[in-house]
Amino acid sequence: MGLQHLPRWVWLGAGSLACVAGMVNVIGYLGFEHQAITHLTGTTSLLAAALVGADLRAATHLLGMILAFFAGAALSGMIVQDSTLRLGRRYGVALAIESALLFAAVPLFHRQQILGALLAAVACGLQNAMASTYSGSVVRTTHLSGMITDLGIGLGHALRRRPLSRQRLSLSALIVAGFFAGGLIGALSFRHFGYDALYLPASLTGVTGVFYALYRHFRPPPSLPD
Repeated sequence: MGLQHLPRWVWLGAGSLACVAGMVNVIGYLGFEHQAITHLTGTTSLLAAALVGADLRAATHLLGMILAFFAGAALSGMIVQDSTLRLGRRYGVALAIESALLFAAVPLFHRQQILGALLAAVACGLQNAMASTYSGSVVRTTHLSGMITDLGIGLGHALRRRPLSRQRLSLSALIVAGFFAGGLIGALSFRHFGYDALYLPASLTGVTGVFYALYRHFRPPPSLPD
């Protein structure tokens, strides 16, 4: 199945998960350490600066964020066991674990413990690896560099009147819009509810995971056994 026939569940999942990631990231950034959760490029740069400046406390926290995101991706690899999006894999379990990690992070954030940000980073690493590829199109829902790059390439091709992969560009635009919308929702929620705003993305992923697990239990895809 090519990108010209993307099923509805891919569109819905990509947009929703990008929105969740946008909420989590902005809440982490607005928190006590102003630590972005999903922005590993910036985190790696800050780690280099902290090491040069001999700020061992900051370096330890930043390295922890990178390793936590990595651990979440590894956990996803153990659960989903595939690099291609397809119905029938254990997405319900992965979403339920992501939800539990985000719920557990809230009281730690309230106590201003870095472990809260680390758990949120594990959750986002798990999510980002879970939504990996579909029909050759990279689907990353926790950061936007690749999506904005694809949109820029598309604009360049359009200016040269070269053929465009409209579905791929539309998917990239959807993820960018979803992440941005999540950032707006997260920032507004943080203003009114503080760290409790994190309960919103935690609940969304939890409910989705439970419903997907039930759906898969009662209607298992016959062609994709675990």
